[in-house]
Amino acid sequence: MGANGSASAREQVLQALREGDRFLLVTHERPDGDAVGSLAAMQQALASLGKDAAAFIAADEFPLPYEYRFIELGGLVTELPGDLCQRTIVFLDCGNIDRTPVEMLRREDGGALILNIDHHHDNTRFGTIDFVNPHASCTAEMVWDLMHALGVPVTRTIGEALYVGLVTDTGRFMYENTGPRAHEMAAELLRSGVDAHGVYRHLYEGIPQGKLELLARGLTNVRRYDGGLLTLTHLTREDYRSAGADESYSEGVVDHLRSVAGTAVAGLVREQLSDGAPKRRVSLRATDDRIDVSQIARAGGGGGHRRAAGFSTELELNDLVAFLRAQLAEQL
Repeated sequence: MGANGSASAREQVLQALREGDRFLLVTHERPDGDAVGSLAAMQQALASLGKDAAAFIAADEFPLPYEYRFIELGGLVTELPGDLCQRTIVFLDCGNIDRTPVEMLRREDGGALILNIDHHHDNTRFGTIDFVNPHASCTAEMVWDLMHALGVPVTRTIGEALYVGLVTDTGRFMYENTGPRAHEMAAELLRSGVDAHGVYRHLYEGIPQGKLELLARGLTNVRRYDGGLLTLTHLTREDYRSAGADESYSEGVVDHLRSVAGTAVAGLVREQLSDGAPKRRVSLRATDDRIDVSQIARAGGGGGHRRAAGFSTELELNDLVAFLRAQLAEQL
């Protein structure tokens, strides 16, 4: 494994970006705003330097969640390029190499140069060079920082992509990872021409009817355990079918639960719609400083942040609830 998230790792990443000619940019499966935004911004930044930079998202990830479809994704490929072994592979916002959708990229054979650029504190350091900064509000902030060092100006489309990563991963600047640097970045992006209200409308307004109906079902299914410390809801395949919703429409449901008084951990359990996928996906949010939901997620085979994490599981709902309650009790 390479260097850690230190100044030396940053310099090594910058050197690799300056000296490389061909890159493959990758992010995690089921990409969120920070993943798509970081991927798009890095691709455009490298392209502006005359690099051959392909941004890979697997074909089965499309269509992307409607909120992110306005982001300009240049150099997009849905299949691995034939010259993969000659490309520097850049992982963005990917805490674990097992969260990548392509088996060929899950390798530690010392072949391709792998740059691991991420802000998850539980990153497994799988890169040749590991530039991991848990103090960054989002991976987009790290891409923004690298762009400064590379002398790449922030265009409107790059700025929009970075702003999406920043806004979504900080919870509209309300999560505890929102520091002064996040606001400094936002101010610069706004000065570069980013339309904050326009981005907000893309992300949080104009929602499909099916998303509203799915939210209604999620709120109807809320259950509370252990005196309300665990606030949980679940969505079934039938809920998605009846609402006419796709999987991405469940985004944000769990955030309604975290605001309920007395909640230490909020959770959304949803049946996955894709054939061959684990039966259920669990999204967790912590509101209590004593709780690290990434620890719970790791116990379930996933990961994430202290305040926001997730995992996939084959457990039946009753067994899953028992698992979550036991994990919560361990930390309290």
